[in-house]
Amino acid sequence: MTTDFQLPAIDYQAISPLLILFGVACLGVLVEAFVPRPARRRVQLGMALVGVLAALGAVVLLAGTNVVTAGGSVTVDGPALFMQGALLAFGVVALLLIGERRVEPGGAFVAQPAITVGSEADQRQASAPGATEVFPLAMFSLGGMALFIAASDLLTMFIALELLSLPLYLMCALARRHRLISQEAAVKYFLLGAYASGFFLFGVVLAYGYAGSVDLAAIHAAVDTSQMNPALLYAALALIVMGLLFKTAAAPFHVWAPDVYQGAPTPITAFMAACTKVAAFGALLRVTYVAFERLAWDWLPVIGVIAVLTMLVGAVLAVTQTDLKRLLAYSSIANAGFVLVGVLAVGRTGASSAMFYLVAYGFAVLGAFAVISLVRDREGETTHLSRWAGLGRRSPLVAGVFTVVMLALAGIPLTGGFTAKFAVFSAALEVGEGWLVIAGVVSSVIIAFPYLRVVVMMWLSEPSESTATMVAPGLLTGTALGIGALAVVGLGVVPGPVLDLAHDAALFLR
Repeated sequence: MTTDFQLPAIDYQAISPLLILFGVACLGVLVEAFVPRPARRRVQLGMALVGVLAALGAVVLLAGTNVVTAGGSVTVDGPALFMQGALLAFGVVALLLIGERRVEPGGAFVAQPAITVGSEADQRQASAPGATEVFPLAMFSLGGMALFIAASDLLTMFIALELLSLPLYLMCALARRHRLISQEAAVKYFLLGAYASGFFLFGVVLAYGYAGSVDLAAIHAAVDTSQMNPALLYAALALIVMGLLFKTAAAPFHVWAPDVYQGAPTPITAFMAACTKVAAFGALLRVTYVAFERLAWDWLPVIGVIAVLTMLVGAVLAVTQTDLKRLLAYSSIANAGFVLVGVLAVGRTGASSAMFYLVAYGFAVLGAFAVISLVRDREGETTHLSRWAGLGRRSPLVAGVFTVVMLALAGIPLTGGFTAKFAVFSAALEVGEGWLVIAGVVSSVIIAFPYLRVVVMMWLSEPSESTATMVAPGLLTGTALGIGALAVVGLGVVPGPVLDLAHDAALFLR
């Protein structure tokens, strides 16, 4: 007995950004095995940057493409391409930060240039390249994120979720100078990821039980045609969205996220804060706008309450923080709530405002962590607020960049943060969700305080013996800082082109 078997039709051009990212990641593994150690860092960094830029170029060339390919498992449409483009742009900046790293005495994974201490032998060890495995790990994670955004069935989305998460668990543990807190961060992030995966996969099973398929479009069609108990559908919706909200760090699913931000190496924290947010919200938008759009009136109130809780919890707890990385972690939680406001304005305007917000926030947070990696003492990075007092008088240029970033996160006019918040609040008002806007404005006022407190401490306090040293940025970190600052200002002064691009892209293909 013979059966006809046909390979699924694959549009290789449409998935070329994914192929490039995964291809470079695999080459990076081979580099780790065969390239001599002294040359490994340069090869890995150059290959990773070329790969991400090539994938970004492929995304630009695919503009306007609308196709479902790879056996119906990957959708290439406007939202997928826009968010993949943002993801890859953030990936370039994050790789620049990661690339300016080296091993210091004791095997720490710390920023370069650093204050050298110890014997001459220790300083020679400090100049040796190390931790180059971070580059293929970052490429695998970026590839998983890009696939997560474009997945058109729940199983592919689950595989992408694992693919983006597993490298991040390892990358969190690379700060070997503070290895205990770094390893603790990795374990906690692993546990958070395990919860997310468990909820998500259980939801996939229930969705299949209801619709007889894991395809998002098939689930959408089954909402009105399936003869199964609707309780299966609502349970599937709840569990799938819960799993995705773990990845966005929305309250009450944000537990341990601040610990992860604080314990991971600063460039890895920047990578997670910017890129993982885009991937998680890209998947959330696709699931809610494609598979469960017909249930919008049912999930809007519940996710709306989560959005309000997320904004308020992030804002209030940010006020109490004395560590800058933890402050930015709670800022990330609050900003997840602001993005959810855009998601809840179901429609093209809501999707475009959420996508624009992700772009503005991503560049701001990358700039913030780039500056944090430069503020040091003899023990390494110092993130306690008291050590930043008077820093603006010692290093006015870099402190000025950090001030612009803080003002953007606070939503001050003429910055990308203000334009982004105005966009999501306008979208919510357009569909009559004024209660979300009120909660958002209150949260914005609260969270502006910790941002402005940092600015005041840097510029209006006198430097003291405890004030940290601002290390001059190297070429890579300086480039990352410049990109972040220009993007933050540009999105505030001339936001029109990106807003129009997001609006044109905000149509999901079913």
